[in-house]
This record gives sequence, structure tokens and C-alpha cells, in this order.
Amino acid sequence: MLDDLRALAEFAQAGSIAGAADRLFRTPSAITRQLQRLEASLGAELLDRSVKPPRLNPLGSRVLEQARDLLRRQEALKSLVSSDAEPHGLLRIGLTHPLSVGALVEPIRALTERYPKVRLQLLSELSRGLFNRLLEGELDLAAVALPVGRTAPPPLLTTIVATDRVEIVQRAGGKVDGEWKSLGRAPWVLNPFGCFLRAHLVDQIERAGFTPMIVAEIHNVHLQLAFVQSGYAVGLLPASFIARNNSLNTVEVLRPSSFDLHMSVAIVRAGQLGALEKAVELLEHSIRDVFEVADPRTPA
Repeated sequence: MLDDLRALAEFAQAGSIAGAADRLFRTPSAITRQLQRLEASLGAELLDRSVKPPRLNPLGSRVLEQARDLLRRQEALKSLVSSDAEPHGLLRIGLTHPLSVGALVEPIRALTERYPKVRLQLLSELSRGLFNRLLEGELDLAAVALPVGRTAPPPLLTTIVATDRVEIVQRAGGKVDGEWKSLGRAPWVLNPFGCFLRAHLVDQIERAGFTPMIVAEIHNVHLQLAFVQSGYAVGLLPASFIARNNSLNTVEVLRPSSFDLHMSVAIVRAGQLGALEKAVELLEHSIRDVFEVADPRTPA
């Protein structure tokens, strides 16, 4: 029926059967058959054939209004799923807590400047919560931190965009040294239970024969850094985050033996996003640039 509705719309625009035929690259008889088929489907006459050339009757004009709306909606649907179309619509992005940092403002700003028809909705949550939302269709993509060599659980799709070192840090001039014995007696500010970075650290401290004293559990890396800088506790923070916040002079990096922790930064989604694909590609490149530009220099 949509093809017949298009013939009706072109007939109204051209003002004649012949004009509609020219616009649709068909014969006048083909257009006539389409209009007759449409009338038969609707059970009503849409043209006033008492005049030459025929014209829409009052009912036909009302049907034309609805037909044009349906045709516009059809084009919008095609645009929605076409990766060649200009990105538009709502893009729902999830951010895991270690990546909910100010440095991601620039990639998000660049996306909306490049594609002004894209509207963003952001959510910060634990990775497993973001994965569930992706599977439920509540998010379009998520930027998450993963153990190196790991991907999100299937059927989710994972694109690794960067890798970052994770450092043990204390306030500059602090009294903790880089030995596991000293670290095992120090107070710690860490992510809450369930974080793979925390699990790796705790495992290494326990292997050395100590039990970490965790005095604060906080998802916010900015607040963790503030606690470290104040001397309240020792922390575990991404190297690029430390560098981007110009904190290399206010914290001291501690590297005990056999400690070498990295995380992958990944974009995870449930499937292709049609017209939003170009926007997602830009976001991936921009996030990769953020981690490449950050100066991760820390004491060896």
C-alpha cells in the first residue's frame, strides 16, 4: 500500500496522472492502476473524475495528509537503520565509574558539535549493571574498564580502544615505602567490592602475607585522589588520570615487586546502531585520543 500512497502523493503534487507518471518514471496507465488499487483497498473513491483532469475529492485530500505522514515516517525508519545517513536521535551512553572523569567531556562535546542532531543521555554505573542495561535495550553503548585480554560477556560486542596502567599512589612525601610489608600496614582508599582492580591488588597483598586495611570504599576517582593527596590513605588510580589532573607533583607512585596492573578501556554494545554508527566511531576515536595524549610519566 505504501507504493500506492506514494503514487497518490505524487499525483497531488504534479496535478495530473501524466505528471505523477513522469515523477515516478512509470507509465500513466500504471499510475491509474495504483490509484484504483488504493481506492479498492480503502473502499472509497479518492478522486473526482467528473472533471478533467481528475482531482482529489475532500476525502482524498484527507487521505493524502495521512499518506504524506506515513511516507515521512517510512523515510525516517530507513534513515534510522542506514549507516550512511547523518547521525541523529538519542544516543544512550553508559560509563563505568573508573571512566566517569572530566577527560571524557571533550570526546562527548566533540561528538555533539560534529553531529548536532544527536542527543546524548549519560549514565554512570558498575560494569555489570551497564551490561544488563545493554542487554535489556536500555543503553546503546557503554564505555567500561576491563581486565586486559578480557571482553564483555556474549552476546555483547567489545571494541578495545585503549590500555592504561594502574598505579599505587600515596601523598608526595608520604611514609609508605614500595614494599608489600609497608603497603600491608597502610590504610587504603579503593573501589568497593566487585572491582577487578581492587581484587588484583588485594590478592597480591594477601599473597605477600598481609591483609589490607581498607578505610574508605569510593567509586569516584576524583574523591579517591583527594583522599590520597590529603595523606588519609594510599590509593589505586589509573596513570592517565593522575597525569591529566596534574597530580604527579602531589602524589608519589609506589611500585612493589611483581606489581604490574593494567586495564583495557572498551566500548561495549549489543549490536549495530544504524545511523548512529558514525557517532559511535567518532566517540571511539576521541576516547582513544584522550588516553594517547595523556602523559603517563611516573617514577620507575
